[in-house]
Amino acid sequence: MQACRESNPSEVIEPMASISQNAPVNSLPDFRNLGVMLRILVIVTGLTLLAEALKNNALVRWLEASAAAIAFVLPVTIISLLILGLATAWLRRIDYRAAIAFVVIIELAVVTATVQFVWVLLPEDNSLTVLVRYWLFTVLLALALIGYFNLRNRALSPALAEARLQALQARIRPHFLFNSLNAVLSLMRAEPRRAETALEDLSELFRVLMSDNRKLIPLEQELELCRQYLDIESLRLEDRLNVDWRIEELPDDAMVPPLILQPLLENAVYHGIEPSARPGTISIHIQRKSERLEMTLSNPVPETTRPQSGNKMALANIGERLQLHFDAEATFATRSEGGRFEVRIVLPYVKGVI
Repeated sequence: MQACRESNPSEVIEPMASISQNAPVNSLPDFRNLGVMLRILVIVTGLTLLAEALKNNALVRWLEASAAAIAFVLPVTIISLLILGLATAWLRRIDYRAAIAFVVIIELAVVTATVQFVWVLLPEDNSLTVLVRYWLFTVLLALALIGYFNLRNRALSPALAEARLQALQARIRPHFLFNSLNAVLSLMRAEPRRAETALEDLSELFRVLMSDNRKLIPLEQELELCRQYLDIESLRLEDRLNVDWRIEELPDDAMVPPLILQPLLENAVYHGIEPSARPGTISIHIQRKSERLEMTLSNPVPETTRPQSGNKMALANIGERLQLHFDAEATFATRSEGGRFEVRIVLPYVKGVI
């Protein structure tokens, strides 16, 4: 642990980033994400069927027209996804409106090329009216999809999810802070160096909790925060708190959402260790399996003590942030079995920031 830095009078201290309810959330989705691809395919297919239903009242005619339309639309959608998937990183760096314009232009180009190919096979359908109709449908569909993902991004945006997380932290933090300070005070005379280290850990923990947590961070950084938190808790819980780290297969370059494990450890201590007078073990197992990162955290469930409330908000927040970052490619599950409560997270193995 680094020693506390001396303040520099010439150093300009910037105000700490807040929760930023007005933080920009306008960004295109990650077209490489499996969940995004599936959502687009389902929405495109559904809107195509609806459009054909509005034009054809008879069931047989609707089925025939829908089959022909889907046979045209799906290849266009797949080709578009391949192109946009390759351009995703670039699209997220440019202006949002310019990115939307690029997406619409790509869609129109793919549709035009596909229509030209179909006209080679079916010359009787080659009319400008048909092409304009395809252009209009393509633009409306592209804008509808962009609007849908924008609304979904806002609904799952960190500004809203972090607001719920901070509401939970505002209730737990004083209890944790007072206990931690009392533990540090008890060490001041007997073990001043250990007390200093605990205060540094506490300062770093609250710095991270109050910072802007919208980007992926190295997994090792998250684990270091977890170690600092557990070191603080061990000051007062002493031998009652045991931690089983199983991270031998930890990849060095893995990136994860911030505060994905520390709130779970806080729950594990609050619900599994504090209510019991006996020692308990929190188990943390992280490993890479192919292109997936698996995290399992478990804690004992006291049988003789009434369980404490307030667990669901942090769990719901973590689930929402996993959806925001990884959509359907991440899973989050909990279970209680054999006297232990377990949380299991599976997410894509990401090297570097998306």
